[in-house]
Amino acid sequence: MSWELTEEQHMIQLMVRDFARKEIEPVAAELDRQGTFPQALVAKMGSLGLMGMMVPARYGGSEVGAVSYSIAVQEIAYSCASTAVTMSVSNLSCEPILLFGTEDQKRTWLPPLASGAVLGAFAVTEPEAGSDAGSVRTFAQRKGDFYRISGTKVFITNGGYAGTVIVIARTSAGTGSKGLSAFIVDGKTRGLAPGAVEDKMGLRASNTVELVFEECPVPVHQRLGDEGQGFLIAMKALDGGRIGIASQACGLGKACLDEAVRYALQRKQFGRYIANFQAIAWMIADMATELEAARLLTFQAASLKEKGLPFTKEASMAKLFASETANRAAYQALQIHGGYGYTKHFKIERLYRDVRVTTLYEGTSEVQRIVISRETLR
Repeated sequence: MSWELTEEQHMIQLMVRDFARKEIEPVAAELDRQGTFPQALVAKMGSLGLMGMMVPARYGGSEVGAVSYSIAVQEIAYSCASTAVTMSVSNLSCEPILLFGTEDQKRTWLPPLASGAVLGAFAVTEPEAGSDAGSVRTFAQRKGDFYRISGTKVFITNGGYAGTVIVIARTSAGTGSKGLSAFIVDGKTRGLAPGAVEDKMGLRASNTVELVFEECPVPVHQRLGDEGQGFLIAMKALDGGRIGIASQACGLGKACLDEAVRYALQRKQFGRYIANFQAIAWMIADMATELEAARLLTFQAASLKEKGLPFTKEASMAKLFASETANRAAYQALQIHGGYGYTKHFKIERLYRDVRVTTLYEGTSEVQRIVISRETLR
């Protein structure tokens, strides 16, 4: 099977690459140092159609498909992983509405998300509910035509800036994952407020916060699907989200490889460029081979999604392999840089910090292995 890009996909790749290298790359290091959220870049990505790439045109999206989305995330991540995850999570927030929303919900909530006028967030994780989503304690109690949501979510990407938040909350006590429901919450609703901002090792320009709900009123018509469908909705969304993180890892890994190649062709030791030493050359060969395999796994999962075929196992495979591969590439690229790679004078230092989280969020590597083994053993 050939993964030669279509003409449209190639044009999207060139467009996003040009935008990322000219407008994101020059400011990425400073955004990281200052921990500054890239709000101006988000607006520009919206104008380029990058915030609703899988949303149908009738709802304001660019409707270019999951493969083009993967390509775009890779190109953005190559220049700035923080900006890439901001874009990825907002696209992810469209998924539950597309899959489970009513026609009225789609027409109301998707156009602002797809245009970038509103940023999306996806709120599942809690202090006691990480990989175990069935342990969610945030409660949504129905009172007439409203639900009152109370609880705390943690590690919410875009949470401090989101205008639309997809929230998974408990509507039935003591029933584990079967008692969860999903809601579309306006970020300005009273009773919803950002809490502590996380001071992270990497992705420092990405906004990651607590979200605190205190009797937050949400109309019944903003519930997604039926009561009790929340866990299913979350898992379906995370399948697509894993393609986004795999794509982010591919972009980061390619940046690590390119930084290693560039440095190896410039740095001399013992009278010759270090690229001529077999130890270095073989590290670069392994990086290039594994990253190509990661890219192909990611495109396979994206292609299945685009065709409307099952892709749960393939998304987990792509996320697992791409994230682990990118982490190895960062390690090897920094090793090739030697002591200089440990300083902030070189991009590899930022890449090394940014890539680490890819094996953690949207399901740890251990969770991916559970999913892959379960799907294979079926």
